[in-house]
Amino acid sequence: MAVKEVLLYPDPRLKEVCAPIDNFDDSVSELLQDLVDTMIDAGHSVGVAAPQIGDIRRAVVVDVSHSKLGKKQKNHGLLQMVNPEIIEKKGDQVVREGCMSVPDYTGNVNRAEQIVIQFLDQNGDLQVKRAEGFEAIAIQHELDHLDGYLFLDRVSSLKTDLFRRKQK
Repeated sequence: MAVKEVLLYPDPRLKEVCAPIDNFDDSVSELLQDLVDTMIDAGHSVGVAAPQIGDIRRAVVVDVSHSKLGKKQKNHGLLQMVNPEIIEKKGDQVVREGCMSVPDYTGNVNRAEQIVIQFLDQNGDLQVKRAEGFEAIAIQHELDHLDGYLFLDRVSSLKTDLFRRKQK
């Protein structure tokens, strides 16, 4: 469909809680394709959530298979998720995260090591997937966007766990 502009913090739309998608119509397919196109166009992104492109519905895409960390681990490839929900978490780890909506910073965030997620796929079919490692981290990060959270909200200490990105 189209590459969309990614909203940047502190845009207030990034802090909104997204609405569930009740009707699986053409607009949902278009939204998912816009998310995929936007993620691919960024070149370095492993996921994007609907509110990052100004759409306040519960949809995200994640694909870690082309990233350095994702290639080293088993993953599901491209996941297009509508109304995703984590139904199980296991383990605990601190990881460094970045975000297209917060381009100048990265931060240390606490995430589950393994998750089980249920969602509707691009065809409207219910899926349940187990994810671990980098894929689990990316999914948790994108789902946070649906509830109005940025990784900045998950950083324990802005003084010790937030880092300015090196400029290229």
